[in-house]
Amino acid sequence: MLQATELKVWRKVIFKWAPYEIVSYDQKVVGRGGSIVNVKMKNLLTWWTIPETFWDSDIFEEADIVTKTYDYLYNDGENYYFMDINNYEQVSLGLDIIWDSKYFLSDGDKVMLQEFNGKPININLEPSVVLEVMETPPWERWDTATGWKKPATLSTGLVIQVPLFVAIGDKLKVDTRTKIYLWRA
Repeated sequence: MLQATELKVWRKVIFKWAPYEIVSYDQKVVGRGGSIVNVKMKNLLTWWTIPETFWDSDIFEEADIVTKTYDYLYNDGENYYFMDINNYEQVSLGLDIIWDSKYFLSDGDKVMLQEFNGKPININLEPSVVLEVMETPPWERWDTATGWKKPATLSTGLVIQVPLFVAIGDKLKVDTRTKIYLWRA
């Protein structure tokens, strides 16, 4: 059991019968020795972030989140299939769990799958991945109206803005959190 003053960023707790991760934390001391704790919490099932205020005496149960390493195998259009690298069991996850992570998954990638009460709830990706450019317009030397950027469709279907020199077949490093081009790999 945790008191509200022990809630720190990245700590996972049970709140309203669901697992939440603390995103931000601020504590204010009020008169006569008490304190108020303001947090922003992300629901690990719905991905919604909510602000909450607690007294220092409020108590929370720590969420039992288990993280395991899985290999991404393939998708069939509806489900995404992963294999536990320890016991070779396969797990299928739908888009309700994968969300936008689908744009960064390539066959054979290693991902960290989080489980709550034995049920997969989300996946954690590497901070950046390498993806191949499948489609992008050719570069015209006089094309400066777009701010030196052009759209590129990557191997997973993700469309991002890239510099004009990027061509079809180039491999790009992309930030998985912001969906922004970093550099050519």
